[in-house]
Amino acid sequence: MAASELYTKFARVWIPDPEEVWKSAELLKDYKPGDKVLLLHLEEGKDLEYRLDPKTKELPHLRNPDILVGENDLTALSYLHEPAVLHNLKVRFIDSKLIYTYCGIVLVAINPYEQLPIYGEDIINAYSGQNMGDMDPHIFAVAEEAYKQMARDERNQSIIVSGESGAGKTVSAKYAMRYFATVSGSASEANVEEKVLASNPIMESIGNAKTTRNDNSSRFGKYIEIGFDKRYRIIGANMRTYLLEKSRVVFQAEEERNYHIFYQLCASAKLPEFKMLRLGNANTFHYTKQGGSPVIEGIDDAKEMAHTRQACTLLGISESYQMGIFRILAGILHLGNVGFMSRDSDSCTIPPKHEPLSIFCDLMGVDYEEMCHWLCHRKLATAAETYIKPISKLQATNARDALAKHIYAKLFNWIVDHVNQALHAAVKQHSFIGVLDIYGFETFEINSFEQFCINYANEKLQQQFNMHVFKLEQEEYMKEQIPWTLIDFYDNQPCINLIESKLGILDLLDEECKMPKGTDDTWAQKLYNTHLNKCALFEKPRLSNKAFIIQHFADKVEYQCEGFLEKNKDTVFEEQIKVLKSSKFKMLPELFQDDEKTISPTSATSSGRTLLTRTPAKPTKGRPTQTAKEHKKTVGHQFRNSLHLLMETLNATTPHYVRCIKPNDCKLPFTFDEKRAVQQLRACGVLETIRISAAGFPSRWTYQEFFSRYRVLMKQKDVLSDRKQTCKNVLEKLIVDKDKYQFGKTKIFFRAGQVAYLEKLRADKLRAACIRIQKTIRGWLLRKKYVRKRKAAIIVQRYVRGYQARCYAKFLRRTRAATTIQKYWRMHIARRRYKVTRTATIVLQSYLRGYLARNRYRKILYDHKAVVIQKWVRGWLARTCYKRSMHAIIYLQCCFRRMMAKRELKKLKIEARSVERYKKLHIGMENKIMQLQRKVDEQNKDYKCLMEKLTNLEGIYNSETEKLRSDLERLQLSEEEAKIATGRVLSLQEEIAKLRKDLEQTRSEKKSIEERADRYKQETEQLVSNLKEENTLLKQEKETLNHLIVEQAKEMTETMEKKLVEETKQLELDLNDERLRYQNLLNEFSRLEERYDDLKEEMTLMVHVPKPGHKRTDSTHSSNESEYTFSSELAETEDIPLRTEEPSERKVPLDMSLFLKLQKRVTELEQEKQVMQDELDRKEEQVLRSRAKEEERPPIRGAELEYESLKRQELESENKKLKNELNELRKALSEKSAPEVTAPGAPAYRVLMEQLTSVSEELDVRKEEVLILRSQLVSQKEAIQPKDDKNTMTDSTILLEDVQKMKDKGEIAQAYIGLKETNRLLESQLQSQKRSHENEAEALRGEIQSLKEENNRQQQLLAQNLQLPPEARIEASLQHEITRLTNENLDLMEQLEKQDKTVRKLKKQLKVFAKKIGELEVGQMENISPGQIIDEPIRPVNIPRKEKDFQGMLEYKKEDEQKLVKNLILELKPRGVAVNLIPGLPAYILFMCVRHADYLNDDQKVRSLLTSTINSIKKVLKKRGDDFETVSFWLSNTCRFLHCLKQYSGEEGFMKHNTSRQNEHCLTNFDLAEYRQVLSDLAIQIYQQLVRVLENILQPMIVSGMLEHETIQGVSGVKPTGLRKRTSSIADEGTYTLDSILRQLNSFHSVMCQHGMDPELIKQVVKQTFYIVGAVTLNNLLLRKDMCSWSKGMQIRYNVSQLEEWLRDKNLMNSGAKETLEPLIQAAQLLQVKKKTDDDAEAICSMCNALTTAQIVKVLNLYTPVNEFEERVSVSFIRTIQMRLRDRKDSPQLLMDAKHIFPVTFPFNPSSLALETIQIPASLGLGFIARV
Repeated sequence: MAASELYTKFARVWIPDPEEVWKSAELLKDYKPGDKVLLLHLEEGKDLEYRLDPKTKELPHLRNPDILVGENDLTALSYLHEPAVLHNLKVRFIDSKLIYTYCGIVLVAINPYEQLPIYGEDIINAYSGQNMGDMDPHIFAVAEEAYKQMARDERNQSIIVSGESGAGKTVSAKYAMRYFATVSGSASEANVEEKVLASNPIMESIGNAKTTRNDNSSRFGKYIEIGFDKRYRIIGANMRTYLLEKSRVVFQAEEERNYHIFYQLCASAKLPEFKMLRLGNANTFHYTKQGGSPVIEGIDDAKEMAHTRQACTLLGISESYQMGIFRILAGILHLGNVGFMSRDSDSCTIPPKHEPLSIFCDLMGVDYEEMCHWLCHRKLATAAETYIKPISKLQATNARDALAKHIYAKLFNWIVDHVNQALHAAVKQHSFIGVLDIYGFETFEINSFEQFCINYANEKLQQQFNMHVFKLEQEEYMKEQIPWTLIDFYDNQPCINLIESKLGILDLLDEECKMPKGTDDTWAQKLYNTHLNKCALFEKPRLSNKAFIIQHFADKVEYQCEGFLEKNKDTVFEEQIKVLKSSKFKMLPELFQDDEKTISPTSATSSGRTLLTRTPAKPTKGRPTQTAKEHKKTVGHQFRNSLHLLMETLNATTPHYVRCIKPNDCKLPFTFDEKRAVQQLRACGVLETIRISAAGFPSRWTYQEFFSRYRVLMKQKDVLSDRKQTCKNVLEKLIVDKDKYQFGKTKIFFRAGQVAYLEKLRADKLRAACIRIQKTIRGWLLRKKYVRKRKAAIIVQRYVRGYQARCYAKFLRRTRAATTIQKYWRMHIARRRYKVTRTATIVLQSYLRGYLARNRYRKILYDHKAVVIQKWVRGWLARTCYKRSMHAIIYLQCCFRRMMAKRELKKLKIEARSVERYKKLHIGMENKIMQLQRKVDEQNKDYKCLMEKLTNLEGIYNSETEKLRSDLERLQLSEEEAKIATGRVLSLQEEIAKLRKDLEQTRSEKKSIEERADRYKQETEQLVSNLKEENTLLKQEKETLNHLIVEQAKEMTETMEKKLVEETKQLELDLNDERLRYQNLLNEFSRLEERYDDLKEEMTLMVHVPKPGHKRTDSTHSSNESEYTFSSELAETEDIPLRTEEPSERKVPLDMSLFLKLQKRVTELEQEKQVMQDELDRKEEQVLRSRAKEEERPPIRGAELEYESLKRQELESENKKLKNELNELRKALSEKSAPEVTAPGAPAYRVLMEQLTSVSEELDVRKEEVLILRSQLVSQKEAIQPKDDKNTMTDSTILLEDVQKMKDKGEIAQAYIGLKETNRLLESQLQSQKRSHENEAEALRGEIQSLKEENNRQQQLLAQNLQLPPEARIEASLQHEITRLTNENLDLMEQLEKQDKTVRKLKKQLKVFAKKIGELEVGQMENISPGQIIDEPIRPVNIPRKEKDFQGMLEYKKEDEQKLVKNLILELKPRGVAVNLIPGLPAYILFMCVRHADYLNDDQKVRSLLTSTINSIKKVLKKRGDDFETVSFWLSNTCRFLHCLKQYSGEEGFMKHNTSRQNEHCLTNFDLAEYRQVLSDLAIQIYQQLVRVLENILQPMIVSGMLEHETIQGVSGVKPTGLRKRTSSIADEGTYTLDSILRQLNSFHSVMCQHGMDPELIKQVVKQTFYIVGAVTLNNLLLRKDMCSWSKGMQIRYNVSQLEEWLRDKNLMNSGAKETLEPLIQAAQLLQVKKKTDDDAEAICSMCNALTTAQIVKVLNLYTPVNEFEERVSVSFIRTIQMRLRDRKDSPQLLMDAKHIFPVTFPFNPSSLALETIQIPASLGLGFIARV
C-alpha cells in the first residue's frame, strides 16, 4: 500500500510547532497526489491550512494508533519517527509515571526529580532471573541481562550510562551496581559488595558538585569493573577515572558550588577533631564562595560528612589517613585565601605573617618562608644557567590556583588508588561487568577545552554505538534468512579524524604547546589554515578569530580558543612541588611518589586503571632525556590514549546502553519540556537508533502472534493447519507491495507503517462487526421497548376505565344519599319547632305554679324560723355561761402543765444535747431523715393526745351542759320559790354572770387551741409532704444510680469482651510473629550448620589427602559437632557432658572462626530467648498493675464493688461501736444518775429509751435492706462471673489458659509453661520467706503501736463513714469475701494439681518396681532344676510373650544402631514405603526402639538413638533435599515420631484419646520433652525446605500459567512487540499452562496424602503454596504493562476460579489458601471495573482493601487498552483515588514478599494404631531387631 493512501479523512498527523516541537492534528479531507495544502483540525479546536514543501513535497508524519501509545519499546511503534518517540516518552512519563522506556537495545531513563519506590530489594528479587522483554523497562532489567549474558556467554559485559549533567547518570550507575551486589552476593566474608557500594559516597564527595543543571553533578568520568569468580559472585572491583574538572577547585560560575567535600568540611568545622583545621563558614573561603550558593536545599552537609567518613572506614582508610585527607583539603581552602600585593608590574609579594599562608604551611608541614618565596618567584633554566625571576600578581595568582588544582588532582588519584586497593580481588577474576558513568554531549554559551574533550569522547562512543546497533540488525536479518540491503546510517568517523588524526585539532594543539611562544591565537590561525574550507565539519565563526565550530553528530558547537593551551599543558612550578615534597607531613610526599614511579601517565597501574589527570612524571637521575619527553605529555594526549584504551575495553565486551534524559532545567518533578527532551534525544543517539530501525524492518511478529492478532481479517477457508502458510496467504491479499514485508524463519518483518495499516484494517473490521452487533441489539431493544409500552398502554386504559366507572357509581351513591339526608333534615326541623313550642308552654306553666308555691312556703318558713331562733338564743345563753367557767378551769390547768413541761424539756435538752451532737457527727443523711420522720411521728402522737384531751373536754363540757340544763329545769320548777327568795335569785344571777364569763373565756381558749391545732396540723402536713418529696427524690436518685451501675456494668462487660478479643488477636499476632522469628532463626541456624558441615568436609579433604588403596566411607558416620548442636534450646549444662562422651578418635579439625560464630549465634539466641521471657514477665506485671489500677478506678464495676465493700465493713464496725457506746451510755445513766431521774417511769429515761428503740428499729430496717442488697449483688456477681472471672481474676491465669490452648499448636507453649511454673515456684518460696520475716517484725512492732494504729483506724473509719452510705460497706465486704474465697480456691486447685502429679510419678515408679519384681520371679523360675519341674504337676500354662503378649517394643543391640539408622533412614526409598507400607512406619519403628531403651532404663542408648536419627534425617535431606517426595516423606515421619513421643509421654494432656492398652505403652523412665523440642525444630526446618522445593518447582510455571497462557482462547489480543523479545501468550509445546500448575498441585497433594502427612499440615502447605502463586503472579502483574488490561483481568479471574475449584475438590477451602489469593483477585477486579466517575473511585477504594495504595495506583497507571474500544485511565481519576486513599495506613512497599513463609505449627494428632499390631516387612532389612 502506498504511503499517500494512508492520508485519508480523520487520519492524525504530526506537524512542527515552535513551542511544543510537534503538534497533533487531524485531516479534514482526503489527501490526493498533487495537493499543495492539507486541511487540518488541531486538538485545540482550530482549523489550519498546512502547506507542503514545494521542493520535497514531504507529507507530515502520521500518528500511531492510540493502542500503541505508551509502549514499553519505542521500536514497537508502527511509525518510527521523532514526534512518535517524543509523544510516547511524554505519555509514559507524565500520565503513567514511568521513567524507563526501551528503544531497541537502549534503555531511555528520564530523571523524575523525585524519589520513587521502585528500587527496593523486592523489585530486585522480582527482576532477578527474568527475561529482559518479559518485565517492564528498568535499570535492573538491563543489569540482569548483563549478568545473565556474562554467565551464559562467558563474555565480559559493559553498561554504558550517558546523558547530560543532571539527567541521572550517577544514580543509574549506582542502582546497577546495587543490583549486582544484591543478586550475586560476595564470595567471601569480607562483604565486597558493601565496599563497592560504599565507594559511591566517597567518589561523590570528592568528584561531584552542584551546577546550574544538577545538584549532584559528576565532574569526572568513571568506569568501574566489578569482578566475579567462576560462580559469578562478586570478588572485587576496579575503578578508572577520566578528566577530572580541576578548574572547579579554583573557580565556580554563578549559582554553582565547588566539590561537595569542601562544604562538608566547613559544615563539620565545630567537631573537636576538626578544630586543628581552623575552618569556618564556606563563605569565608575564596574557593567556596564564588558561586554564591553554598547550600543545597534538602542536603545536610554535616550528615553527608558523617556518611563519607563511614564509607572511608568501611573501605579500610584509617582515621589517621582520613585526617590527613582533611588536612590537605583544608590547606587547599586556606591556600585560596592567600593574597598578593603588586610591587611593580613584573613582581609581587605576600604580606608579612600572612595568616592564610601560615595556616596552609602549618597544615602542610612546609616552611613558611620557602613557600612564600616560590609563590612569588619562579626558576628559569637555560642551557647555560638557571636564574630566579619574580612574577607579576596575575601570574602569582594563576600559579597559586595551578598548585591548588595539582594538589587536589593528586589527592583525588590517591583516594582512587586506595579505593581500588580496598576493592582489589583476593582471588583470580573470572569475568567482569563494567559500568561506564561518563559525561554526555555538552554545549554551553562558552565552550572550552573540557567541553571539547567531553564531546570528543561522545563521538567515539556514538561511533561504537552505531556500529553495535547496525551489527545487531544485520545479525537479526541473517538469523531469519531474509534478504537485506546495506542500511545507510550516519558515520561520524570524519569528525573523529578531524579531532585525533595527524594534523588534527589535538595534534596541532600539542604542537603549539611545544612552541616557546605559542598562544591560543596562533593555534587558532593554524586551525583555520589547516582545516577551514577543507573539511566540511570545521567552520569559523563570522565575528570571531579566536573560536572555531565543529559539526558533531548531535549539533554544531562553537569552541572558544582562549585557555586551550594552558589547560592542555596543565603546568605547575616544579619548585613549589619540591617544597611540598619536603613536607614533614608524611602523607603529602606520598601523593607525589607516583611522579617518580610512573613511566607514562597513560600506562596502566597494577590494578588495571588508567590515570588521566596526572601531571608529567618527575625526571630521574639515570634517564634525563626520556624524562624530558615524558614531561611533554599533554592532557589532550593523555585523554586520547585513555579513550582508545576504553574503546578497546568496550569493544572486547558486550555493551548495554542506558541513555539518561533531563526532562526540564528547573528540576521540577514529572515535568516534561519537549524542546530539551528533543535536544537530548538527538544528542544521545536514540533517534539514530530509531532511524536505523526504521530504515529496515522495525516491526517483527512471530507467525503465531500474527495469526492470533489478525485472525479477524481472515476467512474460515483461509485458515490452514500450517500457520506460516496461512499468514503468507493473508498478507498477499492485504498488502499488495511485497517490499513492505518479508518472511523469515520464525518471524514476519514489516516496514514502518505497515502494522498501523493492519491495525486500521483490524479496527475497521471490528468496527463493522460492532456496528452489526449494535444494529441487532438496538432493534431488539426497541422491539422490547415497544412491546413493553403497548402492554403498559393497555394496562393504563384498563385502569382509567375502571376509574371512570367507579366515579359514576360514586356519583349515584352521593345523589341517593343527598335525597335521604334532605328528607331526614326536613323532618328534624319540623320536630324541633314543635318541641320548642311545647317546651315554652310548659316552662310558663311551671314558673307560674312555682311562684305561687314559693309565696306559700315563704310564709310557713318565716314562722318556723322565729321559733328556732328563740330556741337557739335560749340555748346559747346557757352554753355561754358554761363555757366561760370551763375555759377558766382549763386555762389554769394549761398554765400549770406548761410550766412543768418546760422544766422537763430543759432537763431533757441538757441530757440529750451530747447524744444529739454525737448523732449529728456520726449519722448520715438518712439518719437525719429518719429522725425527722420520728419527730413527725411524735408530733402525730402529741396531736392524737391533744385530740383525746379535746374529746375529754368536750365530754366534760357536755356533761356539765347537761347538768346546767338540769339545773335550769330545776330552777324553772323552783321559779316560784325563786320569786319568794329574791336575794337568793340575785346571788344566782351573779353566779350565772360569772359562769358566762368563764364560758366565754373557755370558748376563746378553745378557739385559740383549735387554731393552734390547725396551724400545727398544716405545718405537720407540709413537713410530711416535704419529706415525701425528698424521699421520692432520693428514690429517683437511687434508681438513677442503680441504672448507671447497670449501664456501667454492661459497658464494662462489653469493653472487657472487646478488650479480651483485641488482646487475644494481638497475642495471636505476637505469637505468630514470634513463631516466625523463631523459625527464621532456625532456618538461619540450619544454613549455618550446613555451611559448617561443608567447611568441615572441605577441611577434612584438605587435611586427609586421599591415598591410593582402600578408602572406607561409612554412610552412618556423623560428626561430633553436628550431632550435639542440633538445637539452640538445649542447656549448656546438658550439652557439655554429651560432647565429652563422644570418642576422641572421631574428632576432626574445626574451622574455629566459624565454630566461634556458631557458638556466639547460639548464645545470642539464648539471650534473645531470655530477653523475650523477661519481656513476657514484665508484660504480665504490667497487666497486673493495670488491672490493679482499673480496680481502683470508680468507673469500673469491680473496683467500685471492692471500694464499697471496704466502706461497708467500716460502717458496720462503726455502727457496732456506736451501739456499744449507747449501751455504755445507758449503763452510765442507769448507774450514775439520780434515781428519780433514771427511774423507769422518769421522763428523761423514757425519752432516752424511745430514742434507743427508734435507733434499733432503724438498724433493723437497714439490716434488712443490706440483706436484700447482698442478695442482689450475689446474683449480679454470678451473672458477671462466668464472663469475667476467667478474664479479670489475674493476668497470669489468662496467660496460663492461653498457653494451654496453644499447647497442641507447638512445643513452644510447653517450654513457656515449664519456665513459668519454675518462676512461680521460686517466687512463691521467696514470698513465703519474706512473709515470715515480715510477720515476725510486725508481731514485734504490733504490741508497741497497737493503740496508735487503732486510733488512726477509728479516725479513718469515721471519715469514710461521713462520705459513704451504709450500703457500700455491705457490698464491699461481700466482694472482698468473694475475692478471698476465689483466691483460696485457686490455691487449693494448684495444690491438688501438684498432688496429682506426685501421685502419677509414684504410680510410674510402682509400675517400674512391679515389672522388675516380675522379671526377678521369671528368672527364679528359669533357675529351677529339671527335677523340680518333673516333680511338680504339669499344668497347661502358655508362656510365649512374643506374639500374644507383645508389648509394642523392638529390641536391638548397641552395635546394630548404625545398621538400623542406615537401613531405616539413609538407604530407605520413600516411594516404595509410601505405596506398600503403612504411613509413618519408620517413625513407629524408631519409637518402639526408643520404648525398649526406656524400658531398660538405658539413657545412653536413648540419647544415642535419638541423636543418630536426627543427624541421619539431616544427612538424607542434605543429600536429596531437592526431591519433593523425600522431603515430604521425612516431614511426615518426623511429625509422626514427634506425635508418638507426645502420645506416649505419660502426660495427661496427650493421653486423652489413648486406649487403655496405649496408656500401658507410655514411657516410664525418661522425660523426652527436650528431644520433642529438637524434633519440632527439625520438623520446622524440613517444612521450610519443603516450601523451598515447592517454590523451585512452581516458580517457572506460575507466570506462564497464571498470566501469559491464554486459558480462554480469543479473549486477549496480542499487541505489537518491539526489539525486546517478549514471552508469547500462545501456548507452544513446552510452555506451562494452568493445567500444568493444577497437575503439579495434584501431584504434591497425592504425595503428601500417601506419606500420611497430618491434614492440618497439608492445609498449611497448600496455604503457603497458594500464597507463592498469588504473590509471584501479582508481582509480575505490577511490573508488566502489557499484562494490565481488561481481557487479562478476565483471564486471571478464570484462573483463580480454577484454583478455588481445586481447593473445593480437595476439601481444603477452610485452609486459608483462598484468602492468600485475595490481593490477586482484587487486582484482576480492578482491571475490569469502570474507572471514570467518583462513584467508581469510591467502589474501587472499598473493593481493594487487600491491596496497598501503591499497588492500586501502579495497576491504574499500567492499565493499557489492547483494543481501540477500551479507554485509558485518566490522570485525574488516579489522583482522585490517591486523595481517597491518603488516610489509609498501609505498607509503602509495592511488591508482595514472595519469599515470606508463614509460621508453621504441628497440632497434636494422636494415632489410633496399636503398637503391638505393627508388623515389620522383610524388605526393610531389619531382621536384627526383635519384638519384645
